[in-house]
Amino acid sequence: MAASSSGIVAGLTAAALATVGYLAHEAAETLPAGLGRAAQAGAVPAAGTSKAPRVKGELTALPPESGKGARVVYSLRGDRVWLVNGDEAVSRTFEVEPSAVDPAPGSYSVTSRSNAITGSDGVPVEHVVRFASVDGVVIGFSAAVNESATPAPDPKVRTGGIRESRADGDAMWTFATIGRRVVVVR
Repeated sequence: MAASSSGIVAGLTAAALATVGYLAHEAAETLPAGLGRAAQAGAVPAAGTSKAPRVKGELTALPPESGKGARVVYSLRGDRVWLVNGDEAVSRTFEVEPSAVDPAPGSYSVTSRSNAITGSDGVPVEHVVRFASVDGVVIGFSAAVNESATPAPDPKVRTGGIRESRADGDAMWTFATIGRRVVVVR
């Protein structure tokens, strides 16, 4: 009887997985405009996304269109990051050096992290927190291990590292765990 019971359980499990897959597909196909794959973590933004104009040092208040709940907010215009707790309190804000490729404004999630690697520009970095991809370029926050020896970025090289100080990188690493929401605003 045990062999037939395990066969029944396997059959029911397969049927349940097939049903969930079908329902997920149907739900994805019927999403309202603006809520499709472009808004999901790691999604590729619409073609034609260009670098946002920068106004460093001008924005320090948390942007009102940045959502609610615990999240990382990244302003393209101000090259600034806010770490926002669930009670809407900003635990830290700091300026960053932008990557050569900007993610599209929208809501993402932290998809992967690396404690220490060599960046795509050849610079050793730590506390890498990745959240998006644009045309094959992975976008994430990181801190150069040797801040004083970091070369100026080559504008012709498409890199996705948004650089922060080592102290800010430590704070980001602690706060932005896998799945943490990252909201990118203009």
